[in-house]
Amino acid sequence: MMKTTRYLAGPDNTLAIGGALAPCIRPGMVFYLHGDLGAGKTTLVRGVLQGLGYAGKVKSPTFSLVELYEFSRLYFYHFDFYRIDRPQEWQEAGFREYFNDDSVCLVEWPEKAGDSLPSADVKIELEFSESGRVMEVSGLTEAGAYCVALLRNGND
Repeated sequence: MMKTTRYLAGPDNTLAIGGALAPCIRPGMVFYLHGDLGAGKTTLVRGVLQGLGYAGKVKSPTFSLVELYEFSRLYFYHFDFYRIDRPQEWQEAGFREYFNDDSVCLVEWPEKAGDSLPSADVKIELEFSESGRVMEVSGLTEAGAYCVALLRNGND
């Protein structure tokens, strides 16, 4: 496993680091996003999408549970499982089929889905720190390690 840690002073830094992750995004990848409410998970996703060239509005899927962004032959699913009460709910909703070789899935609150979610390539943890956030990015697969290396090479 490969890791890197970054201090994010504000939302602009969170957007920028999301944009820096965009070049490593490949179909079939799964990202887990951990952090308290307001930690910057959706802002990070917005930065990734902007880095991929998406110019539309990016909203939190807290109530819809999933937002699809289809562009440039990429199926990009942004999940928020905060409101899930039972791990089986995400399967009952039919979300399992979204996790496939043609899709990129970023999942907020993956722990709410229990052990039934596919394994992550990248795990991102956002924590409040002083006036900003600390972000730890862990590459859990070869594709995930490439993302961490990209961040290290671009920001060290």
